[in-house]
Amino acid sequence: MVALDTVWPADSIEFCPHESASEIFVCGTYRLEQPPADSDVQVHTALDDGKVDFEPTTIKQSQVRRGKCLVLQVAEDREISQIQEISLPAVLDQKWCHTSQTASPVLGIADSEGNVTLHEWHKEERRLKAFQSVSCAPSDVLCLSLDWSTRRYPANNYGSLVVSLSNGSLCVLNPDSIGNLTIVNRWHAHDYEPWIAAWNYWDTSIVYSGGDDLTMKGWDVRQNFKQPIFTNKRHVTISTYFVYFSYPRRFNAGVTTIQSHPHIEYLIAVGSYDNNVCIFDTRKPLVPLVQGDVGGGAWRVKWHPSPSRKEDLLVASMHDGFKVAKAHHGDDVTWEIVKRFDDHKSLAYGVDWSFAPPSADGETLIASCSFYDHMLHLWSS
Repeated sequence: MVALDTVWPADSIEFCPHESASEIFVCGTYRLEQPPADSDVQVHTALDDGKVDFEPTTIKQSQVRRGKCLVLQVAEDREISQIQEISLPAVLDQKWCHTSQTASPVLGIADSEGNVTLHEWHKEERRLKAFQSVSCAPSDVLCLSLDWSTRRYPANNYGSLVVSLSNGSLCVLNPDSIGNLTIVNRWHAHDYEPWIAAWNYWDTSIVYSGGDDLTMKGWDVRQNFKQPIFTNKRHVTISTYFVYFSYPRRFNAGVTTIQSHPHIEYLIAVGSYDNNVCIFDTRKPLVPLVQGDVGGGAWRVKWHPSPSRKEDLLVASMHDGFKVAKAHHGDDVTWEIVKRFDDHKSLAYGVDWSFAPPSADGETLIASCSFYDHMLHLWSS
């Protein structure tokens, strides 16, 4: 096992999926600058207990959130070397765009000042170079998550990008005639922070979102966004005279993570602060096929990139480390935790599978990072 101190609190890990750069991965960090001791700013810890506090009660000067994108390389002996450091506002999420092998790898970074910045990987120079920044919202609004539409069908272009914003909105960006991403849709999606937005990789007219309002929603980007195509929300009980109507409880806390399965159509994994991960059939998105307790709030879920391990799901469980689960998919879907990684001593946030070929023992490399102890670990499963 290899460990690295990221110096600043770490919250995001993403391996490059491009065959020419599968040894490259990025780690995002998030640091809240402390105000001067004599100021009247009420300090709120970023991402404390899994949530960003957006509403300080006393403030005379704005708080500053800073971050970095650490570009790292894994050697054949699985040692880590840092090859670049990019200074940004605090990093909330990062995603590599799945492009064809003839196109250069591109990384999108969502930051705490309402921006998405795009960086291209230059193989010869071993560096990321920024080539576009898109302002998705005012600087006091955080970009919480982002997802590319090309995971299932990589192409030479970028496809579409969906971004969730701390003001409750989602926005969709498409390439224009010269290839620059521009916002084509923006709409109010959730009453509280939408922690996650994700494409249906098999049908890229559909976006899923989840938020602190205890709901998961589906959206058709071809429609006008006045209402979602479905809403999966916490149960309600309605009494009419002497009759009570009770609707089943779906999520007992905010919805934090969603990922469409890249190898099995109609399956999505959904995680929540309520310590559970649910697997849904997108054709029946109100009742899960199976629900698994992961011991802590599920901040990220990642399906294994190989179709030969399509049942394996990687989970960042916040207060209970990292786990690999098997969602056995037959006549019924079953759930089993097959591996734990508990070497992190703080909130488990960022995690990802490597896209490189497995080792001789068949295991896939995994990178994970945690917040307050600002540590990054390499392990395998």
